[in-house]
Parts: sequence; C-alpha cells; structure tokens
Amino acid sequence: MNAPSISPSSRRDFLKTTSRLAAASALAGVALPHVHGAEGNTLQVALIGCGGRGTGAAAQALSTKTGPVSLVAMADVFEHKLNRSYESLKAEKGDLVDVPPEYRFIGFDGYKKAMDCLKPGDVAIFATPPAFRWVHFQYAVDKGLHVFMEKPVTVDGPTTRKMLKLADEADRKNLKVGVGLMVRHCKGRQELKTRIDDGQIGDLITMRAYRMGGRAGLAGRRPPHTPELLYQIQRFHAFLWASGGLFSDYNIHQIDECCWMKGAWPIRAHATGGRHFRGDSVDQNFDNYSVEYTFEDGTRLFFIGRAENGCHSEFASYVHGTKGSGIVSTAAHYPGKVRLFKGQTMTRETMTWAFPQPEPSPYQLEWDDLMAAIRENTPYNEAKRGAIASLVTSMGRMAAHTGQIIEYNDILNGQHEFAPNVDQLTMASPAPLLAGPDGTYPVPEPGVKKTTEY
Repeated sequence: MNAPSISPSSRRDFLKTTSRLAAASALAGVALPHVHGAEGNTLQVALIGCGGRGTGAAAQALSTKTGPVSLVAMADVFEHKLNRSYESLKAEKGDLVDVPPEYRFIGFDGYKKAMDCLKPGDVAIFATPPAFRWVHFQYAVDKGLHVFMEKPVTVDGPTTRKMLKLADEADRKNLKVGVGLMVRHCKGRQELKTRIDDGQIGDLITMRAYRMGGRAGLAGRRPPHTPELLYQIQRFHAFLWASGGLFSDYNIHQIDECCWMKGAWPIRAHATGGRHFRGDSVDQNFDNYSVEYTFEDGTRLFFIGRAENGCHSEFASYVHGTKGSGIVSTAAHYPGKVRLFKGQTMTRETMTWAFPQPEPSPYQLEWDDLMAAIRENTPYNEAKRGAIASLVTSMGRMAAHTGQIIEYNDILNGQHEFAPNVDQLTMASPAPLLAGPDGTYPVPEPGVKKTTEY
C-alpha cells in the first residue's frame, strides 16, 4: 500500500416557528451553495454529546468572531450531562445560547431531533463517543449541514471505510468539516512543519512520542439496575467498541502530529503491550503499549503509552533528522513550545529556533478556521484525514492487542466491526459487548486471538 501523502492544512435566528422547522426538513437532502453564514446571518449550532469536550467545543464555536453564532439545540443520552452543559454555556455565553427545554433532546434519536432544528448550511457538533460518529455524520451530510466532530472519528476498519465514503459525499455537497485534531492548527507546529520541509534538520530518520501517566480508562463492576448499554457509554474509554479504548482516544494526537511532520502515513505497525495492574477493573485496556510504526521509506515512529501509577510520566513528541532534531510537543497538546536543535542533544546551548510565547490556543484556532471557511465558502474538509489518523492509531492498537504485525490494508479491509448495529440502538437495547456471568468483559489476548482484538 502506498501511504497517501499529506500536506499542512489550516484547520479545528433560532427557529422560532414550526413552519420554519418544516422548511428545514423539506430542504434536508438538497445540496445548496453553502454560504448561509455570510456577513449579517447567524450560523445556528446544534450540540450532540454534552460532556466536557462537547461543552468546550460549543463554547469555542460561540467565541468565533467572523459573524453571529447561536447555539439552538442540544442532545445527549444523559439528562444530567445535558443540563449541566446548558447551564455552563448559558452562564458563560448568555444570549448566544438560545435552547429552550423543547430543544433539549434526550435519547439515542436525539441527534436527529437536534439537527432537525437546523437549516442547510448550519453547523452540527459531534462530541459523543466515537462509535456513533459515522451515524451522526451520515445524517448531517443528508441534511446539508457543516460539521465539527471530535476525534477519533473511527474505531475499526469497517467504520473507517464508512467515514471515507461520507467524506467524499460531503465534498460533493460542498460541506465544511472540521475534526478535533487541533494540533494541526497550532501556529508553532505549522511553522515547525515548514522548517522541517525546508530541510533545517535534514531528512527525518526517526520520530518518537510518549503519553505516560497514571491509571486511566478503568471501569468497576456494573451497579445493579444500571442498563449495561448506558453503563458502557458513560465509561466509554473502557470499552473498545465505544472509543477504540484508551489507546485510540488518548494517543491519536501525538501519532497524528508525528505523521504530519513526516508528511506521510505509516504502512505497518509492530507492537507489544500488557495488562498488569488493572486491579478489579473490567475494562478492555492494557496498562502499557509500545508501538513501532514503519513508513514506506523505512523511517520509524516509536510510540510509548503507559497508564500506571507511580511510574515516570512524560507527554512529549520528538523528531530526529540527519542534521538536527526538534520538539513537537513539550508536556501537553498546548502550549507546544516547539523548538529545533543542531545535532541530537536537545539543550538550550544547541537550540537553533523556538516559536515565540505565548501561543494562541489551537482549540480556538480550529474553530476560527472552520467558521471562516463556512462564511467564505472555501474548500474545507478534514474528515478523510481524521479517518486515516484514526485508522493508523487503531493499527498500532491492533498490533499490540493481537501480537501480530498489522499492515495498513489489513486493518482498513478488516471485517471486525465492533458495533455493527450502533445506528439502531435505543434506551432498551442490549450493549454491543455483553459481560460474562462473572461480570467481566473479554480482553485482548496477544498470540491467542490473532485476527480480532477480543
């Protein structure tokens, strides 16, 4: 497989009457020239998934300065999350939040009801667990809505194939799509990428990244009388079907930023990992992962992830070239504090360049870029890149979970869809993954389960 090359991209009035709602529904499948957000017009926003990430994304959407914006609808499967998000956003953004109780929807069909409150050319935010991403994206594309979706956007091969098709369909309908890989919008990383491409540290030969911290992605035994489906969604980091697990949700940013610096996607992954100190947690994650990604030209990216208390912590990404080296991430996603060095020893004495501080927040910049593209009607679709970044991350996870070397096409064309009926879930549905009689869930068994992760 020839890994597709990538290039840097600049990315992350309320409906008052039922007649306007009917008009929006009638136009749902019509492709229009999407310049709805032209100066003087309000871009209406619906938030689907009202946890911390969704609430933050909505606040950033309402903070853009290219024209008026209003949050008009919200949806979640947990009423307490929706209420908490609404109260927080209302307190912070005031009249920009215009979501009366009848436009706050609870349930698995809430995403439809929330998007039905919008007109073609408005914006939907998807911040639910990633298992639902393709379902919500399909409805948005059908209705002619622009989209911002959190990462990851897929968790396995079959959902990646669906997302890639939807990305093409969004292009055909001139829809603008942002994906929450906000590091791509960081001004410092953008300049770092330019300097690497200009040859300031020579040819890239190795990259390495670390996401090492305390225990995470845990789940205790399901409490009595708690529906198993809602229990798993509330603890989505613990279950592979819902999120791709701790590996995909936590590590995609650093894997993606290193691939961006390289200008290519890896073609295979070789990995190890183990489950050692999870205690009585019933999650499906490993405690540690070590992945060697290989690119078509033989360049390697080494990624190490660990979620164990009492161990060395590190959150950083590095690049090494034939003439020098660089820091892509310092201690978090933001601020990056990117730097270049002569040679491979990264010290103040060997530093040749550093991006000036303070940096603008990429979390806001990704929204500024998306809203500008909508209002100016310029091409803007990060869905394909987000899907490939999600797949490459899953490739490393699968290599660790199966104990096999996984090729890009192996996982892209894989048949194991973790939650094939996710688009049909209701509050009464069984969970896509069921506990055994002892209340535990299947976990990866490298070398035993060689073709599927559980």
